[in-house]
Amino acid sequence: MDRSTELSPSHPTRQTASKNKRSVRMFLILWIIIIAIGVFAAYSYSNYLKQQMVVEMKTYTNEQLTAVKQEYQLQMKDIGSEIAAIQEQVKTFNELLTFTKDNAGNTSDNSNQLYTELREVKKQLDTLQKKMDLLK
Repeated sequence: MDRSTELSPSHPTRQTASKNKRSVRMFLILWIIIIAIGVFAAYSYSNYLKQQMVVEMKTYTNEQLTAVKQEYQLQMKDIGSEIAAIQEQVKTFNELLTFTKDNAGNTSDNSNQLYTELREVKKQLDTLQKKMDLLK
């Protein structure tokens, strides 16, 4: 009998078995490489998204801080102009006080006008104090 005819197809030869083992190993190695590439790609993409979100948050925060700073500067300018107006009234008040001291002996009395000026200055100082407290 011939040796090639004695072997039945149900019993694989050593060459076929080693080829099967090699192909299974290659298949498993290929799948492991594909899975590793997928994990690396997912990790890289998540880092990219994280960096992009951080940049967006920084720009948004900077915009908000700039807006708050501008609003604060506007309020400070308004308060500065109000302080200048009050200083003018104080100057007028001092002139009026000097005038009343000079005319204390005369028959004319400007004390009512002086008290009116004092009340106005006090009211404005109170409102400015409230605004300054709000800004703090």
